[in-house]
Amino acid sequence: MMRTDGYLLDHRQTEAAEHFSAFAALFDPTTFRHLEGLGVGSGWRCWEIGAGTTVVSWLAKKVGPTGRVVATDTDPSRLASAARPPVEVRAHDLGAQEPPGEDFDLVHARLALVHVTDRERALRSMVQALRPGGRLLVEDADPALQPLPCPDEHGPEQQLANRLRQGFRRLLAERGTDLPCGRTLPRLLRDAGLTRVHADAYFPLASPGCAALEAVTIRQIRDQLVIAGLATEQDIDRHLENVTSGALDLATAPMISAWGRKQ
Repeated sequence: MMRTDGYLLDHRQTEAAEHFSAFAALFDPTTFRHLEGLGVGSGWRCWEIGAGTTVVSWLAKKVGPTGRVVATDTDPSRLASAARPPVEVRAHDLGAQEPPGEDFDLVHARLALVHVTDRERALRSMVQALRPGGRLLVEDADPALQPLPCPDEHGPEQQLANRLRQGFRRLLAERGTDLPCGRTLPRLLRDAGLTRVHADAYFPLASPGCAALEAVTIRQIRDQLVIAGLATEQDIDRHLENVTSGALDLATAPMISAWGRKQ
């Protein structure tokens, strides 16, 4: 779910498809592992919030023709290719609208709460949508736990990468974007009334997916970095060359997954 009112990674940009693909390559395996652990299977009714077509398609195969997958986003156009039984695609604002039902066996949201002002209200909405015994899986990043694309800052290439990331975070702060804080998810799930709450974190480092995500992110924000005086065109070109060369051990912020059950 990408916000367009000042949000830097506008999903209408030409790089958006590449951005979503990079996220899927990095985080789908972890998401699928957790969904498997929750027991998703034939006949399940699922509400999928904003994760994209790969997760929707995976759920559709798992629930089969007797199941149901309601896939929602503020702009559902990118989910259009998945809109066939058992998948139903809907436009939905998690932070403002009532849930699209109250009998789901599973509700899953990945990187959705960052775009919602009132996270507690959004979580209550997700819990409301569950049947008794239903499961909620929420996944969000925590950039403050590891804010650097190059944790091993041993040379000028790594220093440049980290300086550009600091510029990115500054731009986000100036736009009032509340960076996701995955570490709060277990507490928020308990406060929302869930039981058997657990969580873990995935921290990718030095993988092709990290490099792909870094490259497309920098391309998406290069104009804003230059306009704000946070980097020059030469800085950005040099960094993109460094990423392509494979010389950087790039990382992303840890993705924290938290899950629980409705009583």
